Amino acid sequence: MGKASSLLLFLLGFGFFVVTYNLLTLIVHNRSGAMSSSPLLDPVVQMPNGKTKAASTPAPFHVALTATDAPYNKWQCRIMYYWYKQKKALPGSDMGGFTRILHSGNRDSLMDEIPTFVVDPLPQGLDRGYVVLNRPWAFVQWLERATIEEDYVLMAEPDHVFVNPLPNLAVGGYPAAFPFFYITPEKYENIVRKYYPVEMGPVSNIDPIGNSPVIISKESLEKIAPTWMNVSLTMKNDPDTDKAFGWVLEMYGYAVASALHGVRHILRKDFMIQPPWDLSTEGKFIIHYTYGCDYNMKGELTYGKIGEWRFDKRSHLRRPPPRNISMPPPGVPESVETLVKMVNEATANIPNWETL
Repeated sequence: MGKASSLLLFLLGFGFFVVTYNLLTLIVHNRSGAMSSSPLLDPVVQMPNGKTKAASTPAPFHVALTATDAPYNKWQCRIMYYWYKQKKALPGSDMGGFTRILHSGNRDSLMDEIPTFVVDPLPQGLDRGYVVLNRPWAFVQWLERATIEEDYVLMAEPDHVFVNPLPNLAVGGYPAAFPFFYITPEKYENIVRKYYPVEMGPVSNIDPIGNSPVIISKESLEKIAPTWMNVSLTMKNDPDTDKAFGWVLEMYGYAVASALHGVRHILRKDFMIQPPWDLSTEGKFIIHYTYGCDYNMKGELTYGKIGEWRFDKRSHLRRPPPRNISMPPPGVPESVETLVKMVNEATANIPNWETL
């Protein structure tokens, strides 16, 4: 039996969810397609077809991020969109159009400021309090209903800041992704095998990634997205998987779904940095400010303890951070200093920053 047949039989055994919601039937389904015939590879050290160095695909990509209408998400989206506009037209950029995929089901106050496509959230209770499960469902709806001119898509997040113009990092049909140290499929092989059967190959076929940041062809994403949704929902409904993967469950869902379709990613460590652990923005493309930055006035990191100086997005859950955040003390990494400068520039130039 071929890999494509094995995949189809495996997916049929998932026990898919069928839910009716506001006259919309949500059928968690899979679009079967031909599996990749490319040889297995480790994209960390080897490029396809014997290449040793990645060369950008000269094609524009659409920037897409999923978001809620909560104040916490909205202020991050405004900063993200500001820097997209600043970097898009610069030399070396392949950025095309931009869409905030809003999965609240309703229009919000940013519709006139940021290009937005409204989709439905999952039916009430299906995410079991894990709001990130709305992300794959949002992409499924957007890909099916929106007109997307570009052949490639960058899946991004609200807390991303473009620090340099971003080229299309995909190469020869292979998507590009950032490797996360905490996505370790081989460590959880007993769990992963529930969703990626032995017939599909070794667990090492599953890349150590999430869905973001990823630059991928629209054609590949259209095949992966429904499976990503299926796998993520099924994982969430399995207590052992939910306990093992926790807040990164949906990331594993994307990684497994990609492997089920035979899609391997080029792993680009220069794709993104995450202050305060990554110290420099030189040669990097995105700042991801997911971690809090806490320092004493000597410029020493006090991670895990609130610092005398701090910038942490979670300090601003109900309202945006103020304009003109104080600069960090001397001695902090360049990445943290650059992040604060970029946040301050954006907030100084975005109208109605503290009132919208």
